[in-house]
Amino acid sequence: MFELKGKVALVTGGNGGIGLGMAEGLAAAGADVVIWGGKPEKNAAAEAKLKSYGRRVLAQRCDVADEGQVEACFAEALEQMGRVDACFANAGVSQARAPLHELGTKEWRRVLSVNLDGAFFTLRAAARHMVDRAKRGDGGGRLVGMASTAAVHGAARAAAYAASKGAMVAVIRALAVEMARYGITANSILPGWIETGMTAAGIADAKFAGAVLPRIPLRRWGVKEDFAGIAVYLASDASRYHTGDRFVIDGAYTIF
Repeated sequence: MFELKGKVALVTGGNGGIGLGMAEGLAAAGADVVIWGGKPEKNAAAEAKLKSYGRRVLAQRCDVADEGQVEACFAEALEQMGRVDACFANAGVSQARAPLHELGTKEWRRVLSVNLDGAFFTLRAAARHMVDRAKRGDGGGRLVGMASTAAVHGAARAAAYAASKGAMVAVIRALAVEMARYGITANSILPGWIETGMTAAGIADAKFAGAVLPRIPLRRWGVKEDFAGIAVYLASDASRYHTGDRFVIDGAYTIF
């Protein structure tokens, strides 16, 4: 049911953190994997790690905020891999925290250019490919957007980040309805406090950790490996009738 052999998955931001955790899970389940990242050294390290699973791997340098790069990299991925069956729009940036009345326009646009525009460019390219395949009798596909629990709780001093992630949930819900006729599903993932490079500074801060960690019922930070299973499920045939949903993976933080 969860066999991914013969499938190709694209993971943006797949050279580290949650993205790499998902890419490893997909490769271990038999998928060939394409990863996008901005740092060549991180791409190379992730590519070597993923190849250890015996799968085809393509690592591409891509700034998802650049529409031209997204289009070119997606075209190259199709040329190299033949198809893309699952697309995980995971690449994202954090926000320099500030209350809204002190938030600069430049920072607002920087965050949304990656987290929202980048997801739009990525999902559009994947949807175009999957719809074209469906019209030729090869229906089906998986679109997944990486949101955040910031989309559903009050993310003080992070309005730009919260806006981008709330929009991600809304876009995915729209895609679930739009793409259903082609057998394409769309779902979002909402991570809580996960130990990654993006959150390292906060987690290392004793005051922050002392305030947040006791509010996580599982009493630990999430790790990238916690996202391997959901990636496999969403890319597999097991989820073919599961669409328009949001998967909160946060150790029960948001409901405590």
